[in-house]
Amino acid sequence: MDCRDLFKIYKRADLEVVALRGLDLSVEAGELIAIIGASGSGKSTLLNILAGLDRPSAGQVLVGSRDLLDVSERDLVMYRRSEVGFVWQATARNLVPYLSVADNIALPMALSGEPAKARRAWSDELLESLGMADKKDRFPYQLSGGEQQRAAIAVGLANKPPLLLADEPTGELDTENADNIFEMIRGLNRSYGLTVVTVTHYAGVSQFVDRVVHIRDGRIGSETFSRPDYQRDGGIVEEEFVVVDPAGRLQLPPELAERFRRGGLAKIGSDGGRITIDPPGTNPRQTKSRSQQ
Repeated sequence: MDCRDLFKIYKRADLEVVALRGLDLSVEAGELIAIIGASGSGKSTLLNILAGLDRPSAGQVLVGSRDLLDVSERDLVMYRRSEVGFVWQATARNLVPYLSVADNIALPMALSGEPAKARRAWSDELLESLGMADKKDRFPYQLSGGEQQRAAIAVGLANKPPLLLADEPTGELDTENADNIFEMIRGLNRSYGLTVVTVTHYAGVSQFVDRVVHIRDGRIGSETFSRPDYQRDGGIVEEEFVVVDPAGRLQLPPELAERFRRGGLAKIGSDGGRITIDPPGTNPRQTKSRSQQ
């Protein structure tokens, strides 16, 4: 999946709201990533575009060989049906209340023309993978919040899409259930080679994903990678990197950007192989010597 110079502009009366501002993002097949950011930063807008639920105003969105900016409505329907699964924060949007869990999973397959025997087999496999085999005959109202979310994930995977998108899948769950949901998503990712992109505010998500993408003001600002800390048994080391897009643009972290807001200018240079960014009037050598005292 590859997004290049992506823009999304919403028009509200006489106002134009820019939700995405030249966003660039690449996701490898089989990768599991989380997207985090403040409310209004563009997270859900990006997810809706990737799901084929909304169209970008400009840019390029390649999912496999398909450019979502340049497809017909019919092709977009087929894409949503077979190429992507979507899990909503509110499980009522994934689950039909008067159908059992098994029938909820079977419904998308039936609409796609899947034979009954194949529907039952895949439904049983999904429920087993999600620890829900004993709940298949229950209705959504008979399930706990965590169980409803697991059932919603199974519905999202009913047509065996290679890409799963999840919008705040743990937003209504406590920490224990949130950990369980992300552990199961990671298990599905590893078992089936599933590509997963999830939007979340959950602080503990980094331990379950390959990388965390930070979105700010409609652009990717930085990415955080986790790796085992071999000096601490079971420990995790997290490293955050600022993203430099193909045009050479980057976003400074908010606490650093504050130093440049007044004048809006910065000096960029190189010092012993290191790149320096300083406010106007600052001597990089003096700054360096002070930091070493």
